[in-house]
Amino acid sequence: MQLSFAFLTLLGLVVASPTVEKRAQPAGIDVSNFQPTINWATVKANGISFAYIKATEGTTYTSPSFSSQYTGSYNQNITRGAYHFAHPNSSSGATQANYFLAHGGGWSADGRTLPGALDIEYNPSGATCYGLSQAAMVSWIKDFSNTYQAKTTRFPVIYTTTDWWTQCTGNSAAFASTNPLWLARYASSVGTLPAGWSYETFWQHSDNASPNPGDADIFNGDAAGLARMAKGS
Repeated sequence: MQLSFAFLTLLGLVVASPTVEKRAQPAGIDVSNFQPTINWATVKANGISFAYIKATEGTTYTSPSFSSQYTGSYNQNITRGAYHFAHPNSSSGATQANYFLAHGGGWSADGRTLPGALDIEYNPSGATCYGLSQAAMVSWIKDFSNTYQAKTTRFPVIYTTTDWWTQCTGNSAAFASTNPLWLARYASSVGTLPAGWSYETFWQHSDNASPNPGDADIFNGDAAGLARMAKGS
């Protein structure tokens, strides 16, 4: 993702990767153009069950690696989904959702494609909350989410941190009943969740998935549950 090492250090989020005790929980990775060449057969052999792959950012960027990563993971029977890095200060939520959908962010009920994810987090190049009020941020996310759902029948997964969500949405509980939570927290546990969510669907627990590329994630469930999520059942 886009969380800088310096900023994570400031928040006390950079720690040693946790030892995951629930080994039955499917392991995943998330990648972007920072990992342009990936041997997906090796990733599969290493036990990775799912991957989220960056497709777009704002309305001006599409990852040049997305197509090969999205197809390569699928060809190795890795359940995969696309994600969009939001810039709420540059255009509406609906505009960015449509851009995401037009550049690989869709969903199909093939049992191997996860719903698209909205990466909404710290601004990498300006004000933390992109200059939006908490109410305006909630409205922007609803605009993105509702547009995506109208086009795909699925609400997007929301990737965030509890700290950012609290600061920039006022810890809104408006999405907990519709949008799966993908929580980023580099610690030994997920810690406090944003308001409304009683559990996380995905947990990004480390920015180092070695020996695999990208960041390390866990699905909160079993393989059958991951398949059900992909299928939309």
